[in-house]
Amino acid sequence: MPGDAPGGRIVVVGASLAGLRAAEALRDGGFTGELTLVGDEPDPPYDRPPLSKGVLLGRTRADACGLPSRRPLDARWKLGVPATGLDPLAKQVLLADGERLGFDRLLIATGTRARPWPDPGEAALDGMFTLRTSRDAERLAERLDAGPRRVLVIGAGFTGSEIASGCRERGLAVTVVERGRAPLIGALGGTVGAFATELQRAHGVDLRCGVTVTSLTGHDGRLTGAVLSDGERIDADIAVVALGAVRNTEWLAGTGLAAGPRGVACDAGCRVFDMYGIVTDDIFVAGDVARFPHPLYEYQLLALEHWGNAVAQAETAAHNMISRGPDRRPHLTVPAFWSSQFGLNIKSVGVPTFSDQVVIAQGSPGERRLVAVYGYRGRVTAAVTVNRAKWLEYYQHLIETAAPFPPDPGAADFDGSEPVPSDVPDPRVLSHGPTVYVTGHLPLLRPPSRRPGG
Repeated sequence: MPGDAPGGRIVVVGASLAGLRAAEALRDGGFTGELTLVGDEPDPPYDRPPLSKGVLLGRTRADACGLPSRRPLDARWKLGVPATGLDPLAKQVLLADGERLGFDRLLIATGTRARPWPDPGEAALDGMFTLRTSRDAERLAERLDAGPRRVLVIGAGFTGSEIASGCRERGLAVTVVERGRAPLIGALGGTVGAFATELQRAHGVDLRCGVTVTSLTGHDGRLTGAVLSDGERIDADIAVVALGAVRNTEWLAGTGLAAGPRGVACDAGCRVFDMYGIVTDDIFVAGDVARFPHPLYEYQLLALEHWGNAVAQAETAAHNMISRGPDRRPHLTVPAFWSSQFGLNIKSVGVPTFSDQVVIAQGSPGERRLVAVYGYRGRVTAAVTVNRAKWLEYYQHLIETAAPFPPDPGAADFDGSEPVPSDVPDPRVLSHGPTVYVTGHLPLLRPPSRRPGG
């Protein structure tokens, strides 16, 4: 049993994957005190990856995606009640229903939400959707069941591409509009982006890259289509906005914590920093909302939207919340991600955007089975497999050991391709954000009551 396995009061704000797994780890670690989980959605914790895959295809019901609990939690649940503020000095979380929850230790696991369409009037048109929650998926699946004439997907990141894939598998006409030069380019760079472009068009997607949707049109409150930046008009009766995610940090405004649009900054042990870079001892963070340093990526802060990272980081945070200093451990998990689209299984390990070169180490785009390996300043930093997932463990070892890039031939079918620039675009040229942010310090407003040297 780590540390003293203390009692007291722990509040977990965020009742999704990271919050649930952290709560389980707290109990497994011997925490016997008062445990409260706060969630803004009314539903118990559920799995989000199936929403853009099985649910949209009608193979899984949205209400069947609940996350099984690994053990009894003996916890108080406050579901459907968002946190609206935090008083770090009084050690209280403020809730939308007026309650103030006192805590001895706090875990922030508020995750992200779908970025909305910027025009509220257009966003209110019947036929407009985002995809983040189980209710979003349920509503969208019902409309797809009705057989729309055309679906417009705005944004070609992983979510947008998976939605387009689901529509084509249903036999629906779909147009994808992406500000960048290719689908998935923000997450995987130009080489895999070019492959994704050919893949989508081969499956009948009307793919428009290098343009944006300037306005959405409607009649009698119903969506009728969109106007693009090149002047073309698209007729559509459903539009899915897939413009990336917004990290849920607004409720932390004015708290003095290092929280902003890119997430909540913390040390390698998940302890939250304040605005001056001083670590707190009673406030922790985990999951999509966290920004944490990683030695494999020059200790720059990573913000990940990955299922596996949420679980591993939540368990590390929980361990450290109930452990004495010498017993605490760092969160050093190598990022991993997967996507299923257009009949292919795409998996990645490491951070492809942290790269300057890429090489096709195995297979080829033509056979739709390949391994792309990424390097930065002469060492391996990431790998992406398409229908070759068995090689991920091999390349993960290369990443963890800072192996030289390009890698030595380690597979029988290594074809000796020459590295090319990884062509990772500036996120500002995308209509969606990358799934991994690699950032330095983000300057934010500082509390007026505290001044450096004052």
